Amino acid sequence: MNLEGKSALVTGGSSGIGSCIALKLAEHGADIVIIDRKHKEEAAEIINKIEAMSRKCIFFQTDVSNFNNAGKIVDDVVKEFGGLDILVNNAGINWDGVIWKMTEEQWDSVIDINLKGYFNYIRAAAPIFREQKSGKIVNVTSINGLRGKFGQANYSASKAGIIGLTKTVAKELGKYGINVNAVAPGLIETDMMKQATEEVRKMAIEEIVLKRIGLPEEVADVVAFMCSEMARHITGEVIKVDGGQYI
Repeated sequence: MNLEGKSALVTGGSSGIGSCIALKLAEHGADIVIIDRKHKEEAAEIINKIEAMSRKCIFFQTDVSNFNNAGKIVDDVVKEFGGLDILVNNAGINWDGVIWKMTEEQWDSVIDINLKGYFNYIRAAAPIFREQKSGKIVNVTSINGLRGKFGQANYSASKAGIIGLTKTVAKELGKYGINVNAVAPGLIETDMMKQATEEVRKMAIEEIVLKRIGLPEEVADVVAFMCSEMARHITGEVIKVDGGQYI
């Protein structure tokens, strides 16, 4: 996979799955833009690693749910890099609770970042991609957007919304040569999962066909593929990276 000369914007790109995606795209030759509302120190580490690969990397600290900021940032990226080729929407949060106890703040916070944030950056990048008649959009969703999960009505709804958004935007932008796809991870070895008790880990692994928790790098590998010309005839798809957890 060759991404030489490409520029990629990754939201939520300074930690977890997002940082692995940023690093993986840089490994394949892309210059990187990282968006994150927190994790400034982690972002500095990622920037150093990417620059050590002789790639450019810039960081914007902002909340992806801010519509106006998205447009300004994308404009700045185009000025800095001369264009934008790849958008990876990855930023997300969870704030769990059963539906009869969930507050409006819990619902709105998760929907604003997980779903509206994706819309904001697609909306900002779409005119650029249309004018170029090229572009790759990859949205990170979740298998819980396909099946739902107890105690995660807000999170599951946001991830299901991402899938609907992906398919609709794929139809709208396809005639301009733009590929729009989603990647749906299952249980992944993030910092949160590393803090889980051994009992919780064993219970989780039981529903995974491959009997192990996935790695962030394994999600990043699929995202990199979807951003490459190897996936040029794939659009509107949701690729599960879950070790068979969904089935």
